[in-house]
Amino acid sequence: MTRYIGQRLLSVIPTALGVAVIVFCLMYFSPYDPAENMGNMYHLNAEQIQNLRLEMGLDRPFLVQLGNWFAHLAVGDLGSSYVQRLPVLDMIGARLGTTLELALAGMLIAIIIGLVTGVMAALKENSIWDTGAMILALFGSAMPDFWLALMMIYLFALNLHWLPILGQGDLKHLIMPAIVVGLTEAGVIARTVRSSLLEVIHEDYIRTARAKGLRERTIIARHAMRNALIPTITIIGINLGAVLGGVVVVEIVFAREGIGRLVVDSVLTADMPVVQGVVLLGSLVFIFVNLFVDVLYAVMDPRIRISSGN
Repeated sequence: MTRYIGQRLLSVIPTALGVAVIVFCLMYFSPYDPAENMGNMYHLNAEQIQNLRLEMGLDRPFLVQLGNWFAHLAVGDLGSSYVQRLPVLDMIGARLGTTLELALAGMLIAIIIGLVTGVMAALKENSIWDTGAMILALFGSAMPDFWLALMMIYLFALNLHWLPILGQGDLKHLIMPAIVVGLTEAGVIARTVRSSLLEVIHEDYIRTARAKGLRERTIIARHAMRNALIPTITIIGINLGAVLGGVVVVEIVFAREGIGRLVVDSVLTADMPVVQGVVLLGSLVFIFVNLFVDVLYAVMDPRIRISSGN
């Protein structure tokens, strides 16, 4: 098992380096000029803008800038914001908790709804429950985040006055954003659970367990679900990584001061170090979430370790 984890960790290194290079290139070759943008913000003349460009190091060749960026990355330095003059890592750290809170709460809702809906649909295959559950799952997957968020604000905040409209603070401020994230992710999980469980319950060992007289609840809980959850774990892992980097719309609609809001503000002000830092960390989180899923795969299914030579 240790060898398997070591192999997976080594495979992450070239991926992370490739992501870092791509992120830098996307910012370097973007049409935005941070010095020009700051000059417009603070009404600087051409000479002051040029001095600012020299101070930022934007006049240096591509390879020099790339090398300097990697040198700072090696010591955990993501640079400083052009606009706020604060370390990028500190700015991300100040907002990371808000985004993690929303992403984890939303995924918890998605997992609960997705598992319950998927299992119910599989156990009542081709029934009205199955059809209804899959229609709801499809509706949830196809529903835009911003539309659901606006509908929930209209119903629960403006009409019923049950929940606060915007901002963050106590649990009441988290309920609507988390439900929006959860409902849009639950559909994929439900469909995956249903298809995986249907495939498993038609296997020979499940029929053997029934022939031995085991209770249906025991067969599903102890035998079928363990194997059916393996592809589901992959979907949950991928969705968690996507949610961590994709709650921008939800944070904007509900005026939450998270990473998504930071990215939008930084793009609007051409604050490239902040955008680079957030995109890079988001990509690394996605990579390591998938690494964790691979390891969890090996724990649940020893055949994966055997096929890898461990």
